[in-house]
Amino acid sequence: MQQAGMMSLNRRVLLSATLVLLVFIAGIAVTLDRAFYDSARMGVKDRLFAKLLMLMGDTEVEGSGRLDVTTNQHDAEFGHLNSDTFGFIVGRSNTILWRSISSLNKTIPTLALPEQGKKEFEQITINNVPHFIYRYSVAWETPSGDYPLTFNVITDTVLLDAQIERYREDLWGWLGVMVIFLLAAQMLALRWGLLPMRQVSVELAAIESGQQESLKGAYPRELRLLTDSINSLIAHEHKQQRRYRNGLADLAHSLKTPLAVLQGAIHGESDETARQKTIQEQIERMDNTIQYQLRRAATAGSSPGMGFILLRPLADRIVHTITKAYRDKKPEIAVDIADDLGLRIDEGDLMELLGNLIDNAFKWCRHHIHLSAGYQKNQVVIRVQDDGPGISQHEIIRILERGVRADQSTPGHGIGLAIVRDIMQVYDGEMQIENNPEGGLGVILRFERGR
Repeated sequence: MQQAGMMSLNRRVLLSATLVLLVFIAGIAVTLDRAFYDSARMGVKDRLFAKLLMLMGDTEVEGSGRLDVTTNQHDAEFGHLNSDTFGFIVGRSNTILWRSISSLNKTIPTLALPEQGKKEFEQITINNVPHFIYRYSVAWETPSGDYPLTFNVITDTVLLDAQIERYREDLWGWLGVMVIFLLAAQMLALRWGLLPMRQVSVELAAIESGQQESLKGAYPRELRLLTDSINSLIAHEHKQQRRYRNGLADLAHSLKTPLAVLQGAIHGESDETARQKTIQEQIERMDNTIQYQLRRAATAGSSPGMGFILLRPLADRIVHTITKAYRDKKPEIAVDIADDLGLRIDEGDLMELLGNLIDNAFKWCRHHIHLSAGYQKNQVVIRVQDDGPGISQHEIIRILERGVRADQSTPGHGIGLAIVRDIMQVYDGEMQIENNPEGGLGVILRFERGR
């Protein structure tokens, strides 16, 4: 239920990318809007400063202190009542000495005089309407003395507000078009980018329906580890199924002979003692066969994600355990395995391998057992050697022969080596049996180092 209600990967990526895109577009819009407003405000400032300089150029101060301003005669903004820009000049005590014709129907604000020689540009409110004002305070020099004058130019924000409104309409319009275009491009890019994932899903559905046995597509390296692991799991599962089927077939085949012997003993044997002996022998044979096949079926085999098992601690533990079982023997045991040497293998399978080999070495040795392991090129090699009688070359060939069943295992060595052989086949390893030149048997196991 939790998986069914979970949002699909495609929707999750699309939703997150859309949110990031919208936040990014909104950030761009705010930045551009602020930049345009600052630019437009700077344009108003430059325009008012130019008007102020023109007003100062058209102003003359007579020796008596009277102002002579000719701006009203030819300026298009100062000379009309309906103009949105007006100017005025104040003297000492904030007294208005001159005002433009465009200011006659407007309220002249009373403001604190700025410092001499200082220019000020700011936004003020006149009758609850925002305006911009540019002021410049000077000491006008005349032959009769200096006259402090403050030149003021004011304009409303109607033109600026209209420019900003038009800009915002164009900005959001174009940004809206850009968002639609980017979302469409993002959906196409997302569809293309997630195409390998959809291909994996299609192939997994085909595997589930039995149309194919593994992932066969060519995938990018980011997915290759996933697809390789899936293929390894599928191969491992197929191998396990084959082993189970083969194990059942082997078990059925192995039980045919003792069952036939039992049937013959029950109906054809006249001596009760001989009959009981035959029945007991066949029961023990069947029990050994079943135990062997159960051990084969329990072999885990190689699979992805298998743990890394250190060899030395496990070998020491097995040697310590088997030593107790052979109290009559006290062989000299040499263990030559590095502490950090290990394999990626099921711990139960490794115990089965080493347990059978070490048990055989204890069983047949005279005085010495040598257990070693190390790296050889790309392989991990394990050797178990004893100084016992060894086995014939013919028996070695039969043990290493693929498909040999439990009831056909080498006499004298039980089914231990056959179990080792079968486990090594599951792990795609190599098993080598040889008689030592100085006497005794040596069993060599080779695993790929990557395991």
